[in-house]
Amino acid sequence: MFPRGEDGYAINFKGVEPGTSNQINKMSSSMSFYAYHLIVRSTENRLLNYRQLLHQYLVDMYAKIEAERLLFIRLNQKKLRVDEYIHLKDAITNDSDPANHGKLVILPSTFTGCP
Repeated sequence: MFPRGEDGYAINFKGVEPGTSNQINKMSSSMSFYAYHLIVRSTENRLLNYRQLLHQYLVDMYAKIEAERLLFIRLNQKKLRVDEYIHLKDAITNDSDPANHGKLVILPSTFTGCP
């Protein structure tokens, strides 16, 4: 799939300024990285010709993107103001055995992919 041996996306991947090849300090998200590589262009995009291998690649990259999003949410709970979920905290503290609960992580309503 990658004849030149490209590594693909990594968390510390730096973005590139559009129209030039200048690297910018802004980090690129995995979603924008893969969207850029999968977009249909007027020039040939060999990645779209791999059929079943492409399907597996897409599933793997989706799992990677989802894991990054969940990691961001878990590490930024204070920025998401989860302390305001008083009723949920009350229900957890009133439970008879607090060992039944893991670490409380609140998913925002903007997070898609959960019930």
